[in-house]
Amino acid sequence: MVRQMSFGVDRRKTKDSPGKRGDSMLHLACRGGNLTKAIEILQNLGLDALSKQNQEGETPLYVAAENGHAHVVAQFLKHLDLQTASIAANNGYDPFHIAAKQGHLEVLRELLNTFPNLVMTTDSSNSTALHTAAAQGHIDVVNLLLDADSNLAKIARNNGKTVLHTAARMGHLEVAKAVLNKDPRIGFRIDKKGQTALHMAVKGQNLDMVVELIKPDPTVLSLEDNKGNTALHIATKKSRTKIVKCLLSFEDININAVNKAGETPLDIAETLKITEMIDILKQAGAAHSKDFGKPPSAAKQLKQTVSDIKHDVQSQIKQTRQTGFRVKKIAKKGKKTPHHGLNNAINSSTVVAVLIATVAFAAIFTVPGQYDEEPKDGFTSGKPI
Repeated sequence: MVRQMSFGVDRRKTKDSPGKRGDSMLHLACRGGNLTKAIEILQNLGLDALSKQNQEGETPLYVAAENGHAHVVAQFLKHLDLQTASIAANNGYDPFHIAAKQGHLEVLRELLNTFPNLVMTTDSSNSTALHTAAAQGHIDVVNLLLDADSNLAKIARNNGKTVLHTAARMGHLEVAKAVLNKDPRIGFRIDKKGQTALHMAVKGQNLDMVVELIKPDPTVLSLEDNKGNTALHIATKKSRTKIVKCLLSFEDININAVNKAGETPLDIAETLKITEMIDILKQAGAAHSKDFGKPPSAAKQLKQTVSDIKHDVQSQIKQTRQTGFRVKKIAKKGKKTPHHGLNNAINSSTVVAVLIATVAFAAIFTVPGQYDEEPKDGFTSGKPI
């Protein structure tokens, strides 16, 4: 048995020792890249030991791949089939994916030389090794995988995001260039939120990334997500002034695009009170949606009404509290005060505040366009209110 073997070291497991993962002696040899010891163990235990997993679900091949020991991986692959070489650990990564995450180029080459089909494997989120490498910015690995199969770039994760979405959001410019070089049209692919890689990029602050995504076809600037937001809407919401200036420099930009909430970028900037952004947009000729016959949506009007009500009620309550404070202050000075009358005034102010809220909220929920449901003579009129 493996656990009975000893290499002359203290076998007591400490909190920080590799043994806490349930590593076999073969796992330990692989973790340290000791090929001679690994071969010796395999000769004693047999090749079945290559499929044994530790408490983390890691096979010896996984451990060697994770730690970048290409010479160990190459030796093991001589005795493994594709199924065993693809055993995933508890974290969802198999040896190929973990090598991509760690950026171990030589390990990946060894794996691909033996099992070329590994390049198209996906994890539970439908992420390929290309997604994994791109997220880490490993450009050499990205190029290796794209050369192995350029169709990898077209595979989207479960959330609809391609590798270009990932590179754009993480700001990995060289990765984005490599992907666009293989497929310039991939910039028009959208995720489940309807967002392109450009939508992702403008949330960050990488100007070069934004320009790179627009260069293949500037009409990507007009694409809207599921909420009707263009890249300019998103950049404005994120207060990315430099990005907004960059977007405005392109002739294809629609500065007054209206989203599904009835907002232009200028409307958004003014709602968020971003002074610098407001000035930038106005200088570029931005307008409000109402300026060209497109009033705010019912949802936006409702939101504004609620905000106004909240302000009115808070103001009334604040005034009431100040009145109460003044009454107490006067009382402490020993002056005679008409407590009864003042208390009535305070209570009246509170009632007014409540009435403001009640009446206003009733008005909100009397939405224009509803139908009269009050029965008359056993029938309803069916007419709009």
